[in-house]
Formats: sequence, structure tokens, C-alpha cells
Amino acid sequence: MPGLVSVKTPPETPALRISVSDENHGRNGSGSSRSEQVNPKTNSPAPRRPPSPSTSRAKPSPDRGSGKKKSPPEKVEIDESSLDNPDLGPFLLKLARDTIASGEGPNKALDYALRAAKSFERCAVDGEPSLDLAMSLHVVAAIYCSLVRFDEAIPVLETAIKVPEVSRGADHALAAFSGYMQLGDTYSMLGQLDRSIESYKEGLKTQMEALGDTDPRVAETCRYLAEAHVQAMQFDEAESLCKKTLEIHRVHSPPASLEEAADRRLMALICEAKCDYESALEHLVLANMAMIANGQETEVAAIDVGIGNIYLSLSRFDEAVFSYQKALTVFKSSKGDNHPSVASVYVRLADLYYKTGKLRESRSYCENALRIYAKPVPGTTPEDIACGLTEISAIYELFNEPEEALKLLLKAMKLIEDKPGQQSTIAGIEARMGVMFYMVGRYEEARSSLENAVIKLRASGERKSAFFGVVLNQMGLSSVQLFKIDEAAELFEEAREILEQECGHCHQDTLGVYSNLAATYDAIGRVDDAIEILEYVLKLREEKLGTANPDFNDEKKRLAELLKEAGRSRNKNPNSLENLIDPNCKRTTKKETSSKKWSAFGFRS
Repeated sequence: MPGLVSVKTPPETPALRISVSDENHGRNGSGSSRSEQVNPKTNSPAPRRPPSPSTSRAKPSPDRGSGKKKSPPEKVEIDESSLDNPDLGPFLLKLARDTIASGEGPNKALDYALRAAKSFERCAVDGEPSLDLAMSLHVVAAIYCSLVRFDEAIPVLETAIKVPEVSRGADHALAAFSGYMQLGDTYSMLGQLDRSIESYKEGLKTQMEALGDTDPRVAETCRYLAEAHVQAMQFDEAESLCKKTLEIHRVHSPPASLEEAADRRLMALICEAKCDYESALEHLVLANMAMIANGQETEVAAIDVGIGNIYLSLSRFDEAVFSYQKALTVFKSSKGDNHPSVASVYVRLADLYYKTGKLRESRSYCENALRIYAKPVPGTTPEDIACGLTEISAIYELFNEPEEALKLLLKAMKLIEDKPGQQSTIAGIEARMGVMFYMVGRYEEARSSLENAVIKLRASGERKSAFFGVVLNQMGLSSVQLFKIDEAAELFEEAREILEQECGHCHQDTLGVYSNLAATYDAIGRVDDAIEILEYVLKLREEKLGTANPDFNDEKKRLAELLKEAGRSRNKNPNSLENLIDPNCKRTTKKETSSKKWSAFGFRS
């Protein structure tokens, strides 16, 4: 992420590096000589495979570079009254950097940085925004983040954003841009993806006003924002930004550049998520050619894995095996037989062989991958292991071994439960565990796990995604099994609203929620509402989906039973669901519910 340059800071001052990530160094807002390094977004190792790089947020190492620990700066006692001295701010900021570089600890550096910010604030000329103040606040926020005190970093950054005036020129625009991006990163570490994306959008807007729409640095920010949209499963927005990035790189970069290859890999992931596999394959092939032209052998292998995934989705199994084996050969020769990259290919092959009916080979590859994850080589991140364990658990679920799948999911969650920025990933794992608990009849644990997932997804801004709707539906089913029928009805209603918006009325997930909601309404005595939902579903199937689906006869039989009970005949023109499900409808009391016979309906996962 780009940083901020202070023209008044002495040039010999060492740069503050907190949670350094080399992968984001290219996102500069202007031609600055020095930038503040802040915490980037982390990716989610859930099965949806987002493209954002996984970076290790280790605390700064004092031994880095020279191999010798610097002696800590002498403790300096500062009189508060001296903060009015205009020379004190830069001095304190240098002390903060020296303290970090010496390894003495971020708390002392934080004290110096806070005093520096106070000094810059006192010495600011009335009516003149101080870029030094903005920079010192960015440093304070970065130290808070290194201490995992993200909630305290946010108000500091919100203050820093208000300091510069973009109309005053490029330096002020860069300061505002850096603040917005750092704020977005901090929200991302808290798992608040919606707020993170809004901050990135403001940063992009500021950058475009300063540099224009076609600057290469704008392309980098567009891709950064596109990755955030992918993490939030907002694929249409991500696709639009990624197309803009490609257009800019076509103008400013040579053909088959590394920048274009990175754009195409992201675009392929977006197309795959939207089930546009042919387009995804085209982008990956072009990215592969670019990487070959630039001699990036390991990256070529990583793209080969992506190509194999697309072939697998297209049921082109022989071509998928060829792509996976190519990647496996390169990873083994370049990284070693026990590297997590090798294990990840084993997992893909295990999935492929299961789908082709070769269960023995599938299980063998799962076991090979688990052996690697059990004894990870140095440098393997917990996120990598958690991702692999989560994918293997899905295969054990297909083997109809839910208990083994649960063990793997629990191990994966323990690996990342204390890692910042992993809330969405943990929510995905908890949702999977909830499904597993439900399958083995442990309904109380299922509901608890799904409830934890729902809480995290609401907090992370994914409360309007189709995935969230599916989790709500599953939690509703668990509530039904625990005889919490009113709660189940509320969950199904919320799931219905989300899935109608995200997937449409005719999607199988939406139809499943309709059926569950009708059964729940019948159970709590709202028979008329249950009848109207089933009439609506049957009308959809007859007019748009066809009647060959086995669910059609089941729903038709259920509707007939309800109509017979109510003494009515079928209405061929049912009301719209928008007018049907009224949250203000009268709720049946627990006494009435317990006295009514249990619904004859089944429920759909």
C-alpha cells in the first residue's frame, strides 16, 4: 500500500517498517522516494479460493539485514511544554523509528510517535493543514496495528484523513489516499469487509482525481479493490474493476507483461466464480503464456493448477490430470517433495479421482497431503495449512466420513482462530462444521456453530451474500430439529429475502428455502401462508423450470394435503411472494404451537 512522504522529515531518517509486505510495494500514489508500510489484506483459505496474497504479519525483526542487533536509543525524557518546539516533532518521529529498528519494542515507539503527533499538531500554522501531522498519525496507526490494537488505529486514521486538503496539490492528495488505503487495510484485519471496501473506494477516487483515470498506479489500486470485492464475493464489481485494470495495462505495459498476467489470473478467478469457465480458461492460458515469456517457472506451475481446476469443472478430466501433473513436477523440483504447494496439488488430484470414481487413488492423495500438512516445512503459514485441511475435509465429506471431516475442520479453525483478518474464513469453517454436526444428528452443536458463523458474517459485511443466505437456511433447519419453530421461521424468511436478491426466484437454493418456509408456516399454524408459498413454487416449476424434477411431485402432494385440510382447491394464480411474507403477521404462541400436530412436510438442506 502506498505511503506518505513528508518533505520536512530528514532524509537520513530510517524508514519505519511494521508488518512489512513486499507484495504491495507497487501500489504507489505518486513518485515518492519513501513510503510507510502497513498491514495488507489477508486472504481467506476457504474453498472459494480468493486471490489476495496471504502475508505473514510477523512483528519486525531487529536482526533483519545486518545480522546484528542495534543498540536501543537512550531513553529520552521529554517535557510536555517543549512540544511547542517545531524541531521536536521530527526528532520524536526519528526516535520512534530507531526504537522499532533496535527491537526495543513497539510500545516505546508508540509513545514517541504519539508525542510527535501532538508536537506537530501544536506547531501547525492556523488554517494550514500539516502533512507532517498526517504522516505521524499514519505511523501511530501502523504501530497500533503491529500491536494488534486495530480498534485504536481506526480513529487515528480517521483523524489523519481529515488533515490534508486534496485541492492543495499532489502531496495532499497522496496523504489522503494513503490514509484511506491504510484505513481499508485496518478494517480488513478486523474482518469488516464492507467498511474496508468503502475506504478503498474513497482512496481510489482521490487517486484518480490527482493522477487521472489511466495512470498505471490507478490500475494497481483498481486491482487491489477488485481483490477486496472478490473476498466479499461481489464478483460483478470485481469484474468491472479488473477490466479497467487490463485496459490501463494494455496502454502502459508491453505485451505479455507480468502486470497483465496478474490481472488475467484475477479475472479468471472471477469468471470461474461466475461459472463462466471458458472465459476463465482463456484468461489463464494468456497469463500462462506471459509467465513463460518472463521465465517465471513457479508461477507457470501455479497457473497450471488453475487451468486444471477449470478443466475439472468442465469434466475434461484427462486434460485436468495433465495440468496437475505438470504443476506437481515443477513444485517438487523447485520447492521439494514436502512443500505445501505439492500438498495442494495432491488435494486437487484427490478431488478429481473421487469425481472419476477412483476412490482408492483419491484417498491415497488425501493421505499424502495430510502427511505434508502434519510436518510442514519452515516458512509454511498457518493459513496455507488451514486451507488444505478445509479442502481435504470436503473430500472426506464426500467419502461419507463426517466425523473425520469434522476433525480436520476443527484443526483448521484452531490454526487461524487467533489470526487477525481471518473472521470470514473462520465463519466459513464454522458453517461447514455446522453442516457436519447436522448430518450426524448433533443438532445443538450444529445450531451453535452456525450461529457463530452468522454472527461473524454479519460483522464482516457478507450479510447480503448468497453464502450467508445458505447458512441462514441451514441454521433454520437446525432450529427446527430443536423445536425452535418461530426462530426457524425468522431465519428462513431472512434467507428467502437474500437468496431472491442474489440468486433469483428460480434458483434451487431459493426454492429449497421456499419449501422449508412453507413447512415451518404449517407447523406454527399459518396454513394459508404455507399454501400460497407452495402454489407459487409449483407455478414457477410448471411455467419456467419444468415438471421433471422429482421435487415437483412431492410439493404437489404436500399442497394437496394442505388444501384438503383447509377445505380449499388450488389457486392457479397465486399472490406474489412480496405480498405474502409479512414480517408483521400474527405469530402463534408456544401453547398453540405445542397443541398443533407436527407438520407432515420434510425440510430441505
